[in-house]
Amino acid sequence: MTKILLVEAKLHLRDWPFMIFTIGLPVGLLLVLGLSVPDMTKPDTSGLRSVDAHMPAMMTLLALLTLACSVLPTVLAGYREQGVLRRMSTTPVHPGRLLTVQLLINLTVGAVSTAVLIVAGMAAFGTSAPRQWLGFVLVFLLGTAALMAIGLVIAALAPNGKAASGIGSAVMFPLMFVGGMWLPREMMPDALRKVSDFSVAGPFAQALKDTWAGQSPQLLHLVVMAAGLAVFGGLAVRLFRWE
Repeated sequence: MTKILLVEAKLHLRDWPFMIFTIGLPVGLLLVLGLSVPDMTKPDTSGLRSVDAHMPAMMTLLALLTLACSVLPTVLAGYREQGVLRRMSTTPVHPGRLLTVQLLINLTVGAVSTAVLIVAGMAAFGTSAPRQWLGFVLVFLLGTAALMAIGLVIAALAPNGKAASGIGSAVMFPLMFVGGMWLPREMMPDALRKVSDFSVAGPFAQALKDTWAGQSPQLLHLVVMAAGLAVFGGLAVRLFRWE
């Protein structure tokens, strides 16, 4: 397992432009919008600025959705297309270990992206790290696992890497929308807010924002993320094909 982890990590590092894009785009957007849009640094009625909680939560969601809906399914579907998974299934090293390694690598990249976001916010805007640390870690791990489960379903359904990329984009952008990327959840009509509440992305984004601001995550949001992990994880196990 360690050897597979090292090999896959080296392959990801070779694809450094995409890794830089995955990590750098959210950080760049946070800095550009925070420095160029005055409203981003003006306190609201609660005394918080957009750069204090809302923007970091949205940029974290962007990074993790990119990994879950684009990177993970494209790599796994590409391995299936190339026969890598089929060949591994004939060796003592079960392909399931490769899935585990891919999940660990993408989780690590997501954690690094989030850490860079936190440091960039501190340096540029004097923001603080998530004020509810335990809640934040719980939300991050649970939400990331649920998103990765969606990515595994995409990988299961896609016949090849190119199709996985297309399906991933078709899933990613609606999830970004209901997560509040372009229209904050507080401004959504009631019907859309309800849809957001019961998507994985909406509760994840709101829980990230809440814990960043020092509040505890809402039970409903934790339940929806856990349900998403169970449902999509179960579908991934049922549908995933090694060849």
